[in-house]
Amino acid sequence: MDGKLIHGLELFVKAIGLTTYGGPEVLRVVELPQPHAGPGEVRVRVRAAGVNPVDVMLRDSSLAALNRGIQPPFVPGMDIAGTIDEVGDGVRSTHALVPGDEVVGIVVPSGSRGGYSEYVVVPADSVTRKPADLSFPEAASFLMNALAARTALDALDLRAGSALAVTGAAGALGGFTVELAAAEGLRVIATGSADERDLLLAFGADAVVARGEGVAQRILDVAPQGVDGVVDAAVLGTQIASAVRDKGRIVVVRPWEGEPERGITAFPINVMTRARDRAAIDRLREQLEAGALTPRVALTLPAEQAVEAHQRLAAGGLNGRIILEFPVH
Repeated sequence: MDGKLIHGLELFVKAIGLTTYGGPEVLRVVELPQPHAGPGEVRVRVRAAGVNPVDVMLRDSSLAALNRGIQPPFVPGMDIAGTIDEVGDGVRSTHALVPGDEVVGIVVPSGSRGGYSEYVVVPADSVTRKPADLSFPEAASFLMNALAARTALDALDLRAGSALAVTGAAGALGGFTVELAAAEGLRVIATGSADERDLLLAFGADAVVARGEGVAQRILDVAPQGVDGVVDAAVLGTQIASAVRDKGRIVVVRPWEGEPERGITAFPINVMTRARDRAAIDRLREQLEAGALTPRVALTLPAEQAVEAHQRLAAGGLNGRIILEFPVH
């Protein structure tokens, strides 16, 4: 991928996209007209883009509704880090952002506007300054998942001292949830493997229980009255409900089948609804700079190897994000 291309008088840029839904093999290099920042927007020269499960859902048609009525190619990617190279009207005065600023951003993919691109235009509210001590891949590994964790905890609205269970706690969403919850004084019971125990305790978990069959009972062994809430990052669904007290709360990242019993409420979350929450995004960056959040990069690959990145994501076993890197020109 070698930057802007000139076809006649129009400039084109390269991205990783798809023209038909399917497995990882449908991802390929595509050429797109160079985008420009409109009022209240910035254009980011992307240096790194995170690979997330939501990108897979966009690729395999699970989120086809997002692109209904739009012509392909479709470009995935919600997590980016890079350098602003164009600002729209009003941005300098309202956000104090100028070309040359290094930023982290969250992208709501729509058609060819996605993070797997050399250049992407996003609302200025959707970016925050890149922490100076982070590499671009590290910076691209945290924002979307940390914002989802923030959204989950806001939905639960638990008081300090409440018991919270986090499934899939060593994953990106789970890990940030543990860290944010611990910082707010919640009693965190994390699920994970024996190899993940030390990591989860370092994140601030009060107890770590083995994942797998019988996990709900193991949580009850730690919290006999049941936990006040669950962030179900592992998508266990009904398997985890018995660990929740009557009238407790569960945050889900996939639709709940049926209705929970015993007055339990299931809250679906959609991080895209927070993509312009400037205050929350800035606060998460501040917490990362203060050491309250831990960016984790499992693997970096050149953007052209997006197929391999999605294959590795499907294989599992990685604690941290896969990052696609774009070349510097």
